[in-house]
Amino acid sequence: MGKVRLIPYTVEEVVETPTETVPAGVAMIDAPSIWDKSDRGRGVVVAVIDTGCQIDHPDLKDRIIDGRNFTDDYNGKADRYEDNNGHGTHVCGTIAANQNESGIIGVAPEARLLVLKALSQDGSGETDWIVEAIQYAVDWRGPDGEKVQVISMSLGGPDDDDALHLAIQNAVKNDILVVCAAGNEGDGRTDTPEASYPGDYNEVIEVGAVDFNRRLAPFSNSNDNVDVVAPGVNVVSTFIGGRYARLSGTSMATPHVSGALALLANLTSSEFGRKLTEPELYAQLVRRTVGLGYDKAGEGNGLVSLGWVDKIEAIVKLLTPSVPTETGVSAVK
Repeated sequence: MGKVRLIPYTVEEVVETPTETVPAGVAMIDAPSIWDKSDRGRGVVVAVIDTGCQIDHPDLKDRIIDGRNFTDDYNGKADRYEDNNGHGTHVCGTIAANQNESGIIGVAPEARLLVLKALSQDGSGETDWIVEAIQYAVDWRGPDGEKVQVISMSLGGPDDDDALHLAIQNAVKNDILVVCAAGNEGDGRTDTPEASYPGDYNEVIEVGAVDFNRRLAPFSNSNDNVDVVAPGVNVVSTFIGGRYARLSGTSMATPHVSGALALLANLTSSEFGRKLTEPELYAQLVRRTVGLGYDKAGEGNGLVSLGWVDKIEAIVKLLTPSVPTETGVSAVK
């Protein structure tokens, strides 16, 4: 039986109230620019496999649709998925904290959270717990028939595990996007690869971290499977005790991407008139990235920037000449 742990992270500061409503990370990936077009992620369920969540946190209590405990915490009671570490609550807030005129706003503030506690209070967990949580997310159905569309995992370990890999492959086959942290064993160089699982599996969306100056975080793992990067340094989000905290790590970058996919699931469903498949949604995410000038091993396709496509299309429209129609009304070529 293998072991998986929280990817080491740094608690920079714990505060009673945050200093901002829209966190800098949410703004940096340009989430607010597509909130209206994506209905703020309404109806999309994101499964968060982590240390649980503070279910009565003011910014999260209305976002949780269901949950389950797979650990030995709380005497192994399946219905006790309260966060006793802090990490899971922070991740949940970045994904979907309420827009409620106080606290912070998550990337997809109308998305719903399926809280799957598969890591104990000390941040460790059995691989079997993670596998069970992934399968639970695949099989789960909500009160109105909802299904999980995104699984978010800010965890990892050094060992390639066949059962874990198969569980992830099964989730992807069921059109669930699996988003994983790249890991924090980086040495500040992109030519020396570091691997952490499940992030290093090709089937997942592996997320590296950058700071608010768009510099690659020195701790962020680099390897050929990094897909995108997102804010992961001094990220403010919800924390246990009804508080807020600034944390650093690829664990903090990952939920930015999970929330972004919740927005894109709705936006693209409206644009295409149907629900997109897992590979199609991944392509839509990659379409909304901006290169930062680092090697692909460090930044993958680049920084997630959700408003990028709309901005380019607006510029093209301005630069495209119009031609007269037969009725005398101008039309764009």
